[in-house]
Amino acid sequence: MSRTPAWQGVVASFGDRMSIEGKDRPVTLLEGATPLIPAHRLVEALGGGFELHLKYEGLNPTGSFKDRGMTAALTEAVSWGRQAVICASTGNTAASAAAYAARAGIKCMVLIPEGKIALGKLAGALAYGAQVIAVRGSFDDALDMVREAEKLLPVALVNSINPARIEGQKTAAFEIVDALGEAPDWLCLPVGNAGNITSYWRGFKEDYRIARTSKLPRLLGVQAAGAAPIVTGQRVHHPETMATAIRIGNPARWQDANEALIESLGSILAVSDEEILDAYRLVVRTEGVFCEPSSAAGIAGLRKLLREGGVSVRGKTVVAVLTGHGLKDPNAALGQAVEPKVIEADVAALMEVVEA
Repeated sequence: MSRTPAWQGVVASFGDRMSIEGKDRPVTLLEGATPLIPAHRLVEALGGGFELHLKYEGLNPTGSFKDRGMTAALTEAVSWGRQAVICASTGNTAASAAAYAARAGIKCMVLIPEGKIALGKLAGALAYGAQVIAVRGSFDDALDMVREAEKLLPVALVNSINPARIEGQKTAAFEIVDALGEAPDWLCLPVGNAGNITSYWRGFKEDYRIARTSKLPRLLGVQAAGAAPIVTGQRVHHPETMATAIRIGNPARWQDANEALIESLGSILAVSDEEILDAYRLVVRTEGVFCEPSSAAGIAGLRKLLREGGVSVRGKTVVAVLTGHGLKDPNAALGQAVEPKVIEADVAALMEVVEA
């Protein structure tokens, strides 16, 4: 006898709080319900004095937070009778769109910046059967192209400019309140195209439990120094950073992100690639949580905030969003690792090299 799973994905679980069409027949891979992991050892490494939790979105079906928005976008697209979807991507959106299109039985077309996508993300998009097209240009160029293509083709555009994406991604805020019983004092997260920071803020504002307490989190958005248009207030025409997921020079949700930062009394800052990689190593080695380097930008920003002393989080509850799984960017992981030692198949040789 078949049994309906307790968890049915974010549309089935939070559909009454989502403004999308087609909610009665969701296109789902049972995304969401990702863990909120207490990070005691990481807190100690950062100096102590506060409570930190990691919202590990890398455990979504395609390994990133994008699945929350994609289930909503594909659900709506199918309800409209669309037979194809299209997106521009630095990687995670591509894999997610391809997977959910495959689940729905429709076509997926993905534009990526040539040579600037992590292999784990490209592998996913190809494996799910998407038509992947590399553009000699940036993500922003690709996004401009798919916006124009949407006007010419019978397709649904599923980038974060699609309102359904925001409706799906805001559900992560509901889950955080479910786990903590209230909103955190601070929420830290990477910022690329700015859809996620927009989504979290909407989710927190709409959560009925928060409405009773009036407690909303302050947002800390973090961009890579080589791709920090919101920090500088200027479009970056040639963004450069090893953090591929946030290598975006003209965020589609720029204005929404600014509004969220102002309303939350939050902050946005830029961190170097070195600071991102340091934070990445710290998260992985203190807590055993394997995220992609871009995901650690939020931790890098928190670390910088603590060092500069501009804002105190002492006695506060902080949530850092880890947006993607470490296997999304295997080259980055291997580049940070020590190569394994090679020995003969002999216990004596093992005893010579084992660390006490």
